[in-house]
Amino acid sequence: MGKARGVNNASRASGAVYISILRCGSSREWEQSSDQVAREEPLEIRVRGQSVAVTMRTPGHDRKLAAGFLLTEGVVRKRSEIAAIAPCRRGPEAENTLNVFLPPGAKVDFKRLTRHVFATSSCGLCGKATIEAVHQRFPPVTTLIKITASIMADLPEKMRAAQLTFARTGGLHGAAVFDPKGKLLVLREDVGRHNAVDKVLGWAFLKNIPLNEKILLVSGRASFEILQKALAGRIPIVCAVSAPSSLAVEFARESGQTLVGFLRGKTMNVYSSPERIEEG
Repeated sequence: MGKARGVNNASRASGAVYISILRCGSSREWEQSSDQVAREEPLEIRVRGQSVAVTMRTPGHDRKLAAGFLLTEGVVRKRSEIAAIAPCRRGPEAENTLNVFLPPGAKVDFKRLTRHVFATSSCGLCGKATIEAVHQRFPPVTTLIKITASIMADLPEKMRAAQLTFARTGGLHGAAVFDPKGKLLVLREDVGRHNAVDKVLGWAFLKNIPLNEKILLVSGRASFEILQKALAGRIPIVCAVSAPSSLAVEFARESGQTLVGFLRGKTMNVYSSPERIEEG
């Protein structure tokens, strides 16, 4: 058996890289071949020069990712609260480091920010306390937009058709924002499902596009963190092609969000606020 070779970064800007591999075919014969895999690199986010987060992500749309992260962490609420986002000019990982500049006088609670504000599934906090902590900063949504079940059923296919890097690698999560008529407004891909959501939220935030009458679709499962991020972006409807967690359902119900899971083909499960979905 031969050796597989290293990574070819020629396609770095595309979100994927070619690597040399050994492939075993149906005849059980080994051959040298190549494959495309999703890129994964660390991104350090700094605010006023101070490091606040390091996330493993697929490079691309990094400014949107940083803006979305700061929005969902409650650091910023309005576009005017970010003066600029620029790559670091010095250091060995300059291309993987972003500096976020805030206007003079803007205050940041770095102590709160650098210790994960919201609980993860492994943190051990009870769900009720976690939900209450989020609602202290992001109140429930009340927008009563309407979308038909038939339009909603078509959203996963539209998202998949736009996932160009996933089509080549099979290794990326997708997050997409649609309007109630089913028009795709933005799609972003990333190795982290939370990063993909931050990227679409950051896109809207930096462009001053309100999301209170939009739909978020994610390619994987619907976790508590996904619902929390959607609430920070004021998104009333969250859909997933896979299952939600119990805490995600509880959070959606207490946040006034419509949560849809197992959105596949013409079928779906609606876990909360079904009044936003119409027949047809």
